[in-house]
Amino acid sequence: MTSEKKYYLTEEGLVRLKAEYRHLKKLKSLKIKGEFPKVWHSEDLNPEYLSFQEDLNFLEARLMELRKILRYAKLIKIPQKRDVIGLGATVLVEVDGQRDEFTIVGSLEANPSLGKISNESPVGKTLLDHRIGEEVMISSPIKVMYKIKKITYSIS
Repeated sequence: MTSEKKYYLTEEGLVRLKAEYRHLKKLKSLKIKGEFPKVWHSEDLNPEYLSFQEDLNFLEARLMELRKILRYAKLIKIPQKRDVIGLGATVLVEVDGQRDEFTIVGSLEANPSLGKISNESPVGKTLLDHRIGEEVMISSPIKVMYKIKKITYSIS
């Protein structure tokens, strides 16, 4: 029995993926129902037909990926213990005298430029299960000490 990977998502992320899935299903059915190019009966295939097939293959691959994600999605919820860093925590840390704040989310929603880091990243993985006041050494190319200053939860 193989265990499938869990996809940790905020409620907002789950809603966004479900909307994308519905949109792509509708797009695929419209594409199939619409007039599609015919295959030429010669050595050369119709380029429009090849493009049409590529589009359909892309849509089907993305739909399969989304079905898998939605099947194994696990909603990030605010934990009862809010003094420990977990998924969905917004963490204020001090690194070399500088303060930095980010939210730890699942890998599908990670976007460092928006202050969202993955629970699978070196920083996210190492900070999980630690508390305010603790110092954590993070090794990713270089070793950096992170001092945890504040933990908050407000998942959307």
